[in-house]
Amino acid sequence: MENGIRLDYNNMMYENIGLKGIYGGDIANIRPDMEKAHFNLNEKRKNGSLEWMDIIYDQEEEINEILETASGIRQWADTFVVLGIGGSALGPAAVHHALKHPYYNELPKEKRDGWPKFYVVDNVDPERLSGLLDIIDIKTTVFNCITKSGNTIETMSQFMIVKDILEKELGKEDAKKHIICTTDKTNGALIKIAEKEGYKTFFIPSKVGGRFSELSPVGLLPAACGGIDIKELIKGAVSMDKYMAENGVMENPAYMYAALSCLALEKGRNISVIMPYADSLKLVADWYSQLWAESLGKKYDINGKQKNIGQTPVRALGATDQHSQMQLFVEGPDDKIIVIIGLDKYKREITIPVDSDVDDLGFLRGATHNNMISIEQMSAEYALLKAGKVNMTITLPEVNEYYLGQLIYMFEVATAFAGELLNINAFDQPGVEEGKNAAYAMFGRKGYEAKKAELDAKPHKDKKYII
Repeated sequence: MENGIRLDYNNMMYENIGLKGIYGGDIANIRPDMEKAHFNLNEKRKNGSLEWMDIIYDQEEEINEILETASGIRQWADTFVVLGIGGSALGPAAVHHALKHPYYNELPKEKRDGWPKFYVVDNVDPERLSGLLDIIDIKTTVFNCITKSGNTIETMSQFMIVKDILEKELGKEDAKKHIICTTDKTNGALIKIAEKEGYKTFFIPSKVGGRFSELSPVGLLPAACGGIDIKELIKGAVSMDKYMAENGVMENPAYMYAALSCLALEKGRNISVIMPYADSLKLVADWYSQLWAESLGKKYDINGKQKNIGQTPVRALGATDQHSQMQLFVEGPDDKIIVIIGLDKYKREITIPVDSDVDDLGFLRGATHNNMISIEQMSAEYALLKAGKVNMTITLPEVNEYYLGQLIYMFEVATAFAGELLNINAFDQPGVEEGKNAAYAMFGRKGYEAKKAELDAKPHKDKKYII
């Protein structure tokens, strides 16, 4: 893609990888399916069911309100905390980690350009939230509670704890400015509480699911409160969308990524390793893992036929995991597709000084860590190639708002397109809902009596199998 990220899939192909690779004929054979999937996505977009694709064009008013809110927070707050789980936490964390200083919270405020410290609390491990409360001053903290349904029990439990603490220490009126809610406009407990208490609220469009919500207020408010240029983030996504629209299915990087992944899955590669060669993109791999797993791991296809399909995402970090997981990737089972993410340019450069008397390290003299991580990446690609393990590389010119917006949007479209190719619903999550319903039943929530009876009737654990 000119002026953007690039997808190199040479090492997926027979010509490079050998007999275990994908043949040009394989791609030609599924081209009709790709054309059909493209048509289906366009039809769904036209009828409004893919609102996450169009939101990048029609939220100027919301963006201006977000920027105004962030500017106000910057004037007084020392800490900004996201309360959320799933896409409501992974997306904001990934974008902040990608674009800000790697030790952002340890920097003095002036070196953060006045922006507050940033934390994400996405688990109900009792040590997590209580530990954060030990180190922050709630009098100078803003809590952004994010839940699409407005009922997510993990997030709402965190919210209830924080609300109670704020009101006890500051009083109900002063507590208001410390809470911002991001949720559905009409449904769920959170919007009811927000309206009753008068909290600042941003809305998640009704047809934007949590894992596809990073380019909505879910991700844009936390990003703006860290000084991230959210207009550039959106601009990058728009550029990717327009590039896709101007090119056929075979030149569309999202479509080709999805098609190659599905072809690899057909050949038994049911694990998708995402391996960025940049610490800044480490949490993008976490975000991608939810997007890919929750969207494509399905028991039934859209016709109700049981398929139990899906590709398990695995996170790795180059060059760290060349000394950890790469042995398995190269010599282990041929059940993986390796997706490497590289950079043309890093934000900084460090030169390696080597004592001239140390002959064994002379080859490093004058080299940089920039050279080293790029060479490490190339050596990993070569080791995989030599072993006949399929891999492809996504390259960003650099990590900034514009290119990150391109990457996020490309992965979202690739996921939706893969769902069409696999003939499944990429936008539901019945497996997750089963766990949620079981939790509601065990807590005794009204309306879940039948589920509670089902749980009570499950086989009891036998002590002889516990040692």
